[in-house]
Amino acid sequence: MAKVTVGAVNPDPGSSRNYETGSWRTLKPVIDFEKCTKKCFFCYDFCPDSAVEKTDDGPKIIYAYCKGCGICAYECPKEAIELVPEEK
Repeated sequence: MAKVTVGAVNPDPGSSRNYETGSWRTLKPVIDFEKCTKKCFFCYDFCPDSAVEKTDDGPKIIYAYCKGCGICAYECPKEAIELVPEEK
């Protein structure tokens, strides 16, 4: 795992998969696979944290990297992603 410098400045942009930031999340995206086309992958394309993986079964959210920003839900053309309160 990479070290974060003083001031939390990331000297290596684009490396979000090096940092497990899921514990920051208050809202959790959940995919409704009844609505999901399993092939558009807009959630993958728009996720700023590389928290969505492409699989043969459709998108898979990797919660260790998901901050719960909701961009995936906002961009989903089928409204198949819902943000629900995170339970700790």
